[in-house]
Amino acid sequence: MTVTYTGEVATCRGLGCFLKLLRRWRGSIYKLVWIDLFLFLFAYYCLSALYQFILDEESQKIFREVVNYCNDSSDLIPLSFVLGFYVSIVMTRWWNQYTTIPWPDTIAVFVSATIHGQDERGRVMRRTIMRYVCLCITMMFTMISPRVKKRFPTLDHFVEAGLLQINEKEIIEELNVKFPKYSKHWMPIVWASSIITRARKEGRIRDDFAVKTIIDELNKLRGQCGLLLSYDTISVPLVYTQVVTLAVYSYFVTTLMGHQWIEGGPYKFELYFPVFTTLQFFFYMGWLKVAESLINPFGDDDDDFEVNWMVDRNLQVSYLIVDEMHHNHPELVRDQYWDEVFPQELPYTLASEPFRGHAPLPSTANIAVMPQAAEIVIPPGVKVDDMQSINDMNSAIMFTARPSSAYLKRGISQTSNTGTSVPDSISRVSSVTNVLKKLFTREDSRDSRIDKESPIELSSPAGGLFQSHGKMASGASAVSLPSQTKTQPNTMRITDQVIEEVDEQLTITSQKNANESRPTVMNIFGQPSEPISVPQSKNRNMSNRGFSHSAPSESQVSPNDALDNISIGSVTDDDSDSDEFAKLKAKRQKEMRSRLILNLARSQSSNVGDYPSETEFLLSNKRSPGVITSIEQLQSGRDDIPDDTDIFGYEKTSPGEPQNPKKIV
Repeated sequence: MTVTYTGEVATCRGLGCFLKLLRRWRGSIYKLVWIDLFLFLFAYYCLSALYQFILDEESQKIFREVVNYCNDSSDLIPLSFVLGFYVSIVMTRWWNQYTTIPWPDTIAVFVSATIHGQDERGRVMRRTIMRYVCLCITMMFTMISPRVKKRFPTLDHFVEAGLLQINEKEIIEELNVKFPKYSKHWMPIVWASSIITRARKEGRIRDDFAVKTIIDELNKLRGQCGLLLSYDTISVPLVYTQVVTLAVYSYFVTTLMGHQWIEGGPYKFELYFPVFTTLQFFFYMGWLKVAESLINPFGDDDDDFEVNWMVDRNLQVSYLIVDEMHHNHPELVRDQYWDEVFPQELPYTLASEPFRGHAPLPSTANIAVMPQAAEIVIPPGVKVDDMQSINDMNSAIMFTARPSSAYLKRGISQTSNTGTSVPDSISRVSSVTNVLKKLFTREDSRDSRIDKESPIELSSPAGGLFQSHGKMASGASAVSLPSQTKTQPNTMRITDQVIEEVDEQLTITSQKNANESRPTVMNIFGQPSEPISVPQSKNRNMSNRGFSHSAPSESQVSPNDALDNISIGSVTDDDSDSDEFAKLKAKRQKEMRSRLILNLARSQSSNVGDYPSETEFLLSNKRSPGVITSIEQLQSGRDDIPDDTDIFGYEKTSPGEPQNPKKIV
């Protein structure tokens, strides 16, 4: 079992607490090194006697040359580095193996808390699950620890110990015959998981989360067992162990000759006992013995883990948790501090009175700041100046850097460290506002260029006219927008240009019970304009969506086209949210298609000369071809035209003359 001395070093007084540990023998360095040290000193004195009493003068001369050579060459072996790094690896590996040892306590608590039932079957389930867990751990220990292997050499010994039943032993033996190469320590975990599944089906486990928790703990325990087996099969690389061993023993073989006393030597007392040579051997060889002792902590060394105690402890504690203490607890009573809510301080004994604890203080508790140094200093702020001219700075956002009033009150100069080269107003050229400004300015310049080219007058609801030259842009509208607030030239308010994205479904559901009025298309754009006559032009290609030669008359405008009162978020109380969203979506798609055809029809009407005034349109598709004899008829029935219909336009001629139809769509 591991030698523990923590209680003896709890308090350090006087010359220290480690000196009293030097008189221990079990697990000590003396017990590990004394045989090697005895052999080293015996060889040392044999070589010294050989030099003093047996060799002649010529041989002694050769002996002295060998001693000097070994003494000068012993420093070429990097013993401290190689041995220290190796021992560090072994110590880390030793502690990791201990932290990997599985304990059944967590699984026992989960099993006792989640598998209900005070009857015999519930008790059998809980005890069997924990017996399987302890069996898995013990079978794993038999494969890595000689102590446990000597205690349970065969499966029959598990049966005699009560960890395994006869029928279970037969199953494992059959698997060993079929698959002899692999260990079967994981079989009890599989059986335990099957019992947990059966308990869930029988209703002894109330929910699936408890099943998952227990299964996860079983998998974690199985993984720890597998990791310990990996530590056992995969050791520190053999080549490293050989290098360290050769380095230590070759160093002391060299020292055995290099530290011999010879004639003319400075210290003659080394002839009787090599003091520092013995200490050097004691330290380095003891370092190597520590690595040899800890490289496998499951062996029979004094500092190895007491695995047999773990086997007994695991089974006893597991049965105690799932059986003896299952769903049992002391009577619930009021605690001693029920009326006080919490105690101010727990009592001390006379022996512990000198060690009365004090509240710990943070490291900065004793740091005090003078009142003069505690005055708050506010740095100069950066503020947005909305009243300053934006035209001069050529930017939509203006920043002004000014010292705060706190600086002025204390008489601090307004001059910054940057000098006078920094202006009061600092513009942000590369900003989101400038990007949006350039984007919309490009659109405005394109619209203004179109206005200069084509003189088309479209009436607005207020009677005003839009004037432009040439071809009208496809996205142009036939109505006027309301007048906006007057702004300075080359400026644009970003709040007027940013359109907030709205989740339609969220808006519909959230605004279902709203009573406030919503803005509509009629409120924003006003009444639609009256139809106008536009002269036609020749030798112009028709757009891919042109349907008419003139704007529709007021009588031909459908109610859906004349009145656009759909707003985002408006719903009725009669239908559900999903139906309202589907209807709103279909209605918007229909209106968008109608508006697109109307705009393209007006654009087609501006192409003067494409078709004579007497023009018919032929509708051709695979189902039902037909003829439309006027533009008005085409526009009024545009919503009923199927998507796969081809539209041809041709001029009316006298009977017998050839017709030259031109495909429009």
